[in-house]
Amino acid sequence: MIDKNQIVVVVGAGLMGTGIAHAFASSGFATRLVDSNGQALDKALQSIHAIIDGGVKLGKLVPEAAAAAKQRLSVHTALAEGAVGASMLVETVSENLAVKKAVLAEAVPLLAEGALLATNTSALSVTEIAASVPQPARVIGMHFFNPVHKMKLVELVLGIATDADTVARSRAWCDAIGKTSILVNESPGLTTSRMSAMLGNEAMWMLQEGTASAEDIDTALRMGFNHPMGPLELGDLTGWDTRLSVLRYLHATLGEKFRPCPLIIKMVAAGRHGRKTGQGVYRYDEAGQRVPGSGLKASAL
Repeated sequence: MIDKNQIVVVVGAGLMGTGIAHAFASSGFATRLVDSNGQALDKALQSIHAIIDGGVKLGKLVPEAAAAAKQRLSVHTALAEGAVGASMLVETVSENLAVKKAVLAEAVPLLAEGALLATNTSALSVTEIAASVPQPARVIGMHFFNPVHKMKLVELVLGIATDADTVARSRAWCDAIGKTSILVNESPGLTTSRMSAMLGNEAMWMLQEGTASAEDIDTALRMGFNHPMGPLELGDLTGWDTRLSVLRYLHATLGEKFRPCPLIIKMVAAGRHGRKTGQGVYRYDEAGQRVPGSGLKASAL
């Protein structure tokens, strides 16, 4: 059982950090969201409040619980203030090994003694990230799924030094926020990222080759395999820049079957990263809603 008086710090106010901060705050924990970008923090706070307010409208939350959840969340532009005394850290900055290692190294002296250190990496080595701290046994991968408030799974990724106590504590934290956890030995792409990367890459090859329209490829996976989102929709949500980074890593470590589709490379070079830039495989309006009929056509590639 996790003590609800413990403080959680989430580092990185992107899409995943926003969802993770919401998960902890709405589950009763004082949560601090840290990012050096003040605008990103403002956007994250607005998004979290919108999810909470949506819960009230749907009857899943009473107004008092919603207000309390908002009160438990604070935002900070520096680790020096956000990480102090926290018992749990979840790092969800960009998929860059050096950046992740720097975050953990800076945070450790500020956290409560014995604090759990989690990284939300979807592809990088937990063992290498853990090498940045004096006690790597306390480091574990805690890979959440997007959107966090709807997706129940968390992959707990074991580095070479991760000990049994860290695993047990991590599973208890997952239970406390209503998530189902699975254990994965460290390997490139884990389980879901490896499969998702291949699926999204193959969907892009099909789009590039003119096999089917973007809409029909996504419909095939949603209706034929009961996926909640099609692979191209999901790529737009995740960000094709992030997807390309993961594919390049998997290609380097696992071989030719993960070679990135040239269309992904072209889109990223053009700044068409997905929903966050307003355009990816599909176009999005100012409210972030997909514009009907806007999917890329093979004739335009």
